[in-house]
Formats: sequence, structure tokens, C-alpha cells
Amino acid sequence: MQITAVLALLLFLVGCGRNGKMKSSPESKTLQAAAWAKEESPMKIKVSDGKNTVVFALNQSQAAKDLWNQLPLTIGVENYGSNEKIFYPKKLRTENTPAADARAGTLAYYAPWGDVVMFYRDFGSAGWLYQLGEAESGRDGIAGLMGKITIEKQ
Repeated sequence: MQITAVLALLLFLVGCGRNGKMKSSPESKTLQAAAWAKEESPMKIKVSDGKNTVVFALNQSQAAKDLWNQLPLTIGVENYGSNEKIFYPKKLRTENTPAADARAGTLAYYAPWGDVVMFYRDFGSAGWLYQLGEAESGRDGIAGLMGKITIEKQ
């Protein structure tokens, strides 16, 4: 037990400078700053048809990141049912993406069809419906989205 503690202390001291703090390279400082900036500034997207604009804050899921990486997009939006608008981006991966319990303002991904869903009325949950984010502003404009929409990073 004492040998393990001594070895751990030696490994720690080898990695430390004279002041007892861990040494860090410029590369590691840059990576740390980028990681902190990413945590502090969430991914936001703006969806607009020229008349209606909605800003969504995305979660940090794989599917949300995949959508983010496809932007900007100009794509057709369609009505579906009486509570949602949908559009079809390239396929999104759903690993580490939470299930959605959709209500007005929820942005979700329905994996079997490959469509992104913008709910303007409450829906609830369904198999294969994944949460991407929530409307931060313009929630009331979702129902009015028509024709071609532009989706861009905010």
C-alpha cells in the first residue's frame, strides 16, 4: 500500500513544475479553452421562412451535433398532423440522444422517417422520437412556417 502511494506521488511530482502546479502545453491550454467555450456557448439555430423566425437551443446529443454540422440549410418544410412541422436533413445519428417528451416548442428527430420535427402543440412521446432542443424564441411562429426555410447557426 505504501509503495503504491509513493509511486503515485512520484508520478504527480514528475508532471509538476517548481510551483507544484501541473505543467500544461500550449496545445492542451487551447483544447481546454475550446472545451470550456463550447460548454459556455450552447448550439443555437435560427429557422426562418422570411416571415416567421424561431430560435432553438440544441442539446449536446449526437443527433443535435449532426444537425448542427449540416448547417446552413435551405430546405422545404411540411405540415404533419395538426401539431408539427417537419423537414428532412441528412440522416442523424441517435447514440447518446435522449428520448423526447414533445410539447409546444420541442425540436425532435423521428429516426424511422429521418425527419426533424418542430412541435407547435403538445404531443408527448413515441418510440424513436429523440430530443434535439427547445425553442428559445419565436415559438408561436412554428405553426406559420411554410415553403422553404433557412436553418442557420445562431
